Amino acid sequence: MNKLLVALLTLLLPLPALAAGGVVSSADPRASAAGQEMLRAGGTAADAEMAMMLALTVVEPQSSGIGGGGLIVYHEAKTGRIATVDGRETAPAAARPERFLGPDGKPLPFIQAFPGGLSVGVPGNIRLAARVHQRWGRLPWARLFQPAIRLAEGYQVSRTMATYLKVVAPLWKDFPQARALFWENGAPKRAGATVRNTELATLLRKLAAGGPDAFYSGDTARAIVAATRTARRNPSDMTLADLSAYRAKDRPAVCAPYRQYRVCGMGPPSSGATTILQMLGMLERFDMKALGPNNATSWHLIGEAMQLAYADREKWLGDSDFVSVPVTGLIDRRYLARRSALISPTTSLPNYEAGTPPGAQARTAAISSEVAGTTHFVAVDAQGNVATMTSTVEGLFGSQIVANGMVLNNELTDFTFAPVLNGAPVANAVAGGKRPLSSMSPTIVYDKAGRVILAVGSAGGKRIIMHVMKTLVGVLDWGLPAQQAIALPNIYFGGQALLVEQGTKLDAMRPALAALGETVVSADLGSKLNAIERTPTGWRGAADPRSEGLALSE
Repeated sequence: MNKLLVALLTLLLPLPALAAGGVVSSADPRASAAGQEMLRAGGTAADAEMAMMLALTVVEPQSSGIGGGGLIVYHEAKTGRIATVDGRETAPAAARPERFLGPDGKPLPFIQAFPGGLSVGVPGNIRLAARVHQRWGRLPWARLFQPAIRLAEGYQVSRTMATYLKVVAPLWKDFPQARALFWENGAPKRAGATVRNTELATLLRKLAAGGPDAFYSGDTARAIVAATRTARRNPSDMTLADLSAYRAKDRPAVCAPYRQYRVCGMGPPSSGATTILQMLGMLERFDMKALGPNNATSWHLIGEAMQLAYADREKWLGDSDFVSVPVTGLIDRRYLARRSALISPTTSLPNYEAGTPPGAQARTAAISSEVAGTTHFVAVDAQGNVATMTSTVEGLFGSQIVANGMVLNNELTDFTFAPVLNGAPVANAVAGGKRPLSSMSPTIVYDKAGRVILAVGSAGGKRIIMHVMKTLVGVLDWGLPAQQAIALPNIYFGGQALLVEQGTKLDAMRPALAALGETVVSADLGSKLNAIERTPTGWRGAADPRSEGLALSE
């Protein structure tokens, strides 16, 4: 998306929501309205967050839903505590390390691996929702489903969904249930066309009445298992026992100081918090505020820290229930000082290799196959409870399988396909019951007084981490409102090059970055960020101008 279009979208979007009470922000106005409805009914941030997750299941099926999983970070206003719940999908018990290897023993091409049943993990979002509601909800469970049920009875295809329907259309010759729901007259529905997902409405009513067990057992569980095991492409080995055994897990938040702030996020199986905190730790010795957002050196430093942190991510991160993950060592200040010492403000490193953090065990670096997708939403209520959640079905329309009206995820392709490289084990290898590594990065920032000042997250596959990272630098170092920080150019890397968002101020800095030794490539790095922030006059929401997102006040 070019610079002019981003600027125009910024002007055309409604002003960020500002309120003395609660605020919500999501990637779809209809989901934001669902969250607003819960707040106005007296619900907590948890109630609003779960209502948005359910609504997004309906109106944004290309990105997230109850057929997938999510991660949530929650701040309790009364106690000041921070908590996280892991609703990441799990591999069936029968899954083996060679799941995504071909007959020749080599990793399958991603395009062969993800469509169909083999890539589907046991969905986690409904167990997550039940856990969140049990701990922090105030409204009745069934109340959270009402906006989603209304939407499922009839909603209009968004511009974004219409675009993505065209992208996946060639895959759907093997997925008649998806075609029946999202096509008309032999072609993908266009923007503005109506979708009536009556099967999903029925399922949502069943879950509203029966609770989470109505998802993980009985007819719904049987439908999920049947859809995956009888898929025309890559039939699965999922069983009813896999669904009944699924649990959402409370995890300790991963937090570290950055200047006068405290930044917190999800630990494994998320790589979000450790990778973000590593980058911030490496940047802390540089005067980012003085350099500012319009200086190529700022982005050069971010790019160097990024590539060093991602090298560690690929080597050391995985599901900590299955492999030893040196979380404490990765964010150890002395270790980060050594990593930061590798960074020069005047030149680029010739290569970016993983370090050896304290507590690390022998391991091989390996690249996972996580692709762009996902969604994010945030909420704060009048009492100051704050929720930030990222939810996903992985790629566009997940596995392409639809069961009971819901899109099932392809999360298992987030595992590293090769279980062993160079004779050493890979942290993110497939295993039965294991959760694949994720880049989802729901983040909360506290000031030196211990008050929440920002909650943020994004969609975008592995780029999620960088979308959140540049927003944090924009707010914490450059003093920008969240809306402006979200609109900052995006940056990533690939193919031995630094990737900069095309048509932006950062794109114009390519010659200056090249002078620092970078190979710089202009790329489409669209994002879908959502945030809430504390201001002197109340909470304010923000949504990415590159998306259809919207923030609403209570």
